[in-house]
Amino acid sequence: MLSSRERICSTSKHPTMDPAKDVHVLVLAHPVQGHINPMLQFSKRLASKGLKVTFLIPISTKKSLNLVNASSVQVEYISDGFDNVEADKLSIDESLKHFRLSVSQSLSDFIQKHQSCQGNSATVLIYDSFDCWALDVAIEHGMHGAAFFTQSCVVSCIYYLVHQGKVKLPVEAVDGQGRVLSDPPAMSVLGLNDFPSFVVDVHKYPAILKMVLRQFSNFRKAKWLLFNTFTELEEEMVNWMGNQWLMLTVGPTIPSLYLDKRLEDDTDYGLSLFKPEAEACLRWLDSKPPCSALYVSFGSLASLGEDQMEELASGLRSMKSHFLWVVRESEEEKLPRNFLQELGLDDDKKGLVVRWCNQLQVLSHGSVGCFMTHCGWNSTLEALSLGVPMVVMPQWTDQPTNATFIVEVWKVGLRVRASERGVVTGEEIENCVNEIMEGGERGKEIRENSLGWKEMAKRAIDEGGSSEKNIQEFVSNVLDLCT
Repeated sequence: MLSSRERICSTSKHPTMDPAKDVHVLVLAHPVQGHINPMLQFSKRLASKGLKVTFLIPISTKKSLNLVNASSVQVEYISDGFDNVEADKLSIDESLKHFRLSVSQSLSDFIQKHQSCQGNSATVLIYDSFDCWALDVAIEHGMHGAAFFTQSCVVSCIYYLVHQGKVKLPVEAVDGQGRVLSDPPAMSVLGLNDFPSFVVDVHKYPAILKMVLRQFSNFRKAKWLLFNTFTELEEEMVNWMGNQWLMLTVGPTIPSLYLDKRLEDDTDYGLSLFKPEAEACLRWLDSKPPCSALYVSFGSLASLGEDQMEELASGLRSMKSHFLWVVRESEEEKLPRNFLQELGLDDDKKGLVVRWCNQLQVLSHGSVGCFMTHCGWNSTLEALSLGVPMVVMPQWTDQPTNATFIVEVWKVGLRVRASERGVVTGEEIENCVNEIMEGGERGKEIRENSLGWKEMAKRAIDEGGSSEKNIQEFVSNVLDLCT
């Protein structure tokens, strides 16, 4: 097996006739599933236009990734510095600092080895905006930087305004209607509790607050600012931000099979921190009538309390719809006693509980009629792009903001509301799901809106679309730098 250095060097020995094939870019992902997915998809888009892309993932040997299909992109692993560290004994602040120092060094080492090879060494580093220090590493090695923002424009804008001191922390309502911001005007829809949790409860996760604000500490040094959204979805915000600085929308970053179908073999994200139970999910879904099943997932990080798991299970038991519920292995002990036994083992059962699934396969399946989601940005974009109505139950970080736009702006979902004790009841969940699934007036409107956004998402990334044009502009800029 070739070492990383040998693999890098060997690629320069076989130049092609296509000038783009001689242009190399590096992409540094933040090692969380919701950040890996969009950056890897963007990398595939670049590769489809002829660029050579090396995708770097900081990871320790104690962790494992399920590599499905990323053949157009060369994936490399660099050390995250946690091989000999008991991470669970570190505070969040200590962990993030250790990650920054370790990956800065391993990234620098990788670039140095990469540049020591003759041939097409990369001149551009695309980095996750959460890891803004990577730009400084790139500049030290004479490279240009492109910041990739994995969250929505509205959330990024909130963090920018806080960083600039234009919004004071903790955020507070400024008028009798509970509004916090009216400029940009798109922000006026947000009440106090609709803002990202880090700027509302500033003392709960101070280290993470510092990280999300630091995205804007050096971003003006980056040559490009790339956003995982599409212009039509956040048009007002895109225009406002575009007047502040040069930015490009390049999303939705979803495998081509589910959108424009122009990239051969791009049927999956390609890398997963979890092993999906794909066969069991599809077999169960195939046995269900069209639009009869609710899909429930709260992503790779969100964690529900035991009381909330009990209420959710109660709602699922009571509702008329079938349900497919993703409960990560770390969350299984919170399931109500005997819940899994009650479901049974045959494919005709009302519900199926799995540890992980291929979400795109599930959302695109004809039997799925609604998605109950935590409103992570990737899940939001996937549901919008596949035309699936949502019942939203945001937990933390950017999710309350995304939930508000899903319900109030894009009008593709309903939001469950918590009781006085802070728990969403099973009855509330059942009522919202039934309203969408049973085809009443409101549910019909939501379904029609969802299908409308599905078409707009596809057009944005298809030939001549807004995001496709921006991706091509970025590629042309990179080629100009190297010729």
